[in-house]
Amino acid sequence: MIEVEALTKTYRVPIKGEGLGGSFRSLFQRQYREVHAVRDLSFRIEQGERVGFLGPNGAGKTTTLKMLAGLLHPTAGAVRVLGRVPQRRESDLLTRITLVMGQKQQLLWDLPPRETWELNRAMYGVPADEHRRTLDELVGMLKVEALVDKPTRNLSLGERMKCELIAALLHRPQILFLDEPTIGLDVEMQAQVRAFIQDYNTRTGATVLLTSHYMADIAALTPRLLIIDQGTLRWDGPLDALTQRVAPERRIIVHQRLDDLVPLGFAAEEGRMVATVRPESANGLLSEVLRRHPMVEVGVEAPPLEEVMGRYFRGEGAS
Repeated sequence: MIEVEALTKTYRVPIKGEGLGGSFRSLFQRQYREVHAVRDLSFRIEQGERVGFLGPNGAGKTTTLKMLAGLLHPTAGAVRVLGRVPQRRESDLLTRITLVMGQKQQLLWDLPPRETWELNRAMYGVPADEHRRTLDELVGMLKVEALVDKPTRNLSLGERMKCELIAALLHRPQILFLDEPTIGLDVEMQAQVRAFIQDYNTRTGATVLLTSHYMADIAALTPRLLIIDQGTLRWDGPLDALTQRVAPERRIIVHQRLDDLVPLGFAAEEGRMVATVRPESANGLLSEVLRRHPMVEVGVEAPPLEEVMGRYFRGEGAS
């Protein structure tokens, strides 16, 4: 489905000398330095997988997605998507993939979304009856019936993002490259977009490669993670395995302020009691809490993914 082998992207960046003299000399004797956006990256993604693609700012995530979509040519290495080389820009591939970038838009600003969708239908050569069925399905899934004939400029960011997703999926792509699709959205709208992406994956079997700085997107959508740093792959495996390696402990949360639990290792936190323990100690501590307070509400959680990723990039549990 997606095969990446030793993928590398290097840019030559001009070095500007200091001051006016340095600027003048660079006109005649320009010097360059090499910046490795992606370095020796290899992985494989199978049909129907939902994979999170994480890394700090500048790690090479967007550059990689652009190479997978054929927008950038790699400096070295090989990429095959659906058996094709993306950089050749063959229509047989382009009509089966899509790239959604949360900070870019394809909707025409002064026209309603319906006009952009019709333009995309013509561009991808989608038959009118098939387009109508797909559009009705996507509009219903995202509940944007009231938005389709409003000028795009009058839509909120969240409404616009929903319509952008429809524009990107009208040709029913088999692979979705999603780069920060929920950026800037409020919590409720993020949840709606996540639910839509998961539903689309379930209904169609489409492959999803997702980047996001919102860990709720990753935790909800992607059982497998690819983590890169400075353009190099650092982790490829299940999200659960990463959590187990980096932050195996569990948080026991008692939803009530009970000071007699302090000797058991609990601390008061926003009107509740919280204790962090190793997994093997969780059951014993739970039993003791319920022995003392049989009717209290208790929950057990893994550390939040934000904390897991923070520890990983600090080198805790990384290999």
